[in-house]
Amino acid sequence: MKTKYFILLAVAFMIAAFGVNAQIQMPQASPPSKVTQLVGLTQVSLEYSRPSVRGRKIFGELVPFGEVWRTGANSATTFEFSTDVMIEGNPLSAGKYALYSIPGKSTWTLIFSKNTGLWGAIGYDSKDDAFRVQVPALKSKISVETFQVDFTDITDTGSTVRLSWEKSGAEFRIETEVDPIVMKQIEEQVIQKTPSNPGIYFQAATYYFNTNKDLQKALEWVTKSVEADPKYWTVHLKAKIEQKLGLNEAALKSAQTSMDMAKKENNPDYVGLNERLIKSIK
Repeated sequence: MKTKYFILLAVAFMIAAFGVNAQIQMPQASPPSKVTQLVGLTQVSLEYSRPSVRGRKIFGELVPFGEVWRTGANSATTFEFSTDVMIEGNPLSAGKYALYSIPGKSTWTLIFSKNTGLWGAIGYDSKDDAFRVQVPALKSKISVETFQVDFTDITDTGSTVRLSWEKSGAEFRIETEVDPIVMKQIEEQVIQKTPSNPGIYFQAATYYFNTNKDLQKALEWVTKSVEADPKYWTVHLKAKIEQKLGLNEAALKSAQTSMDMAKKENNPDYVGLNERLIKSIK
């Protein structure tokens, strides 16, 4: 009798465990997505769910005009910034924010909220807003079936974030602080000290060349890098700086040296770069 009791008890536990743990896995209607993008020196992490049109009328019906929208599906879309940034000219401290929006026919209102724990827009309160900004509504002749958020027009300091769904959307610009951070590193590692790694001189010279700073100083640094450890890419930079300073004879010599080194190392990309540089100098 006891044996039968224990068997029944074991079966009951198995059924209970099966009921709790059993799940049917199937494709999600609005699958989640995680995107990480480096913008300047800032890590931007995006999490959002991606609903599809599926034959429905989206803006003006499924997503009403003039009402707060979660900007995606399921939980609200979130952005996390590793440093302080500027969003459409508005300062935003480092941290995580929910992105809500109010779509309209001609404009969208974008809302960065400090409350990231809501399911969609349920419980949204404007008192949690970090700020709001109004941007033009984007129109497209091509319909985007699945809602998407893209990082576009990326520069050394910023990126445009584009929201697209159906034939409408919006975009906003992220700008980050780069120059003060890089210049502080150059000051500490190159100007105030003598780096043991010649690559540091090359990096400093590259930044000065790319940002049109003191080219004489850039030439001094890249020359130190080349003298300590010549590489075809460091010699190529030296040639470009010399050309920009009007030292064409020196630039031709450096470019030819860089090309010869690149050929020896079987790097056709730098061979081509030097060929075009030599042509532009002549």
